[in-house]
Amino acid sequence: MKKVLAFGASNSKTSINKVLATYAAQKLKNVQVIIADLNDYEAPLYSPDREIEIGIPEPILRFDELLASVDGLIISLAEYNGNYTTAFKNLFDWLSRLNNQNIWKNKPLLLLATSPGGRGAMNVLKITKEIFPFFGGNIIADFSLPKYYENFHEGNITDVSKRAELNGKIVQFIEVLKTS
Repeated sequence: MKKVLAFGASNSKTSINKVLATYAAQKLKNVQVIIADLNDYEAPLYSPDREIEIGIPEPILRFDELLASVDGLIISLAEYNGNYTTAFKNLFDWLSRLNNQNIWKNKPLLLLATSPGGRGAMNVLKITKEIFPFFGGNIIADFSLPKYYENFHEGNITDVSKRAELNGKIVQFIEVLKTS
């Protein structure tokens, strides 16, 4: 059985992106899903000096092992000031020090993003789509949900066209996952 890791790229305990990643992951059939919380993988702020001083922190090594153990990933990206959250960027920076920067290990990725605003975290999604392929990211599809609090209620996307769009992206992801 294929395994998929899903997480929101935020350390907020009430992360709407974790909710969206979980929602998408629950739509996968005949797949073992692991939902991760970035709070379980906290590490000191990355710097080359700190890396020399302490090496790669244990939570980063555990996350890398988790990445290696799955067949695909669903990542929902939170956007802070047009970019990654600090928690995600720090995890990303530490992970880049392992495996010749092959962070995502060429595994199929479904990228998601949402925000309370009308752009649905499109800036961070754009940045991610440009950067991840250089770090072993095999991006299969991406999806943005704008105006989260208007378009997501009681565990479901209420905008019918957006729900259908995400379902189509999930089908694309599953098709590639089956053959990977």
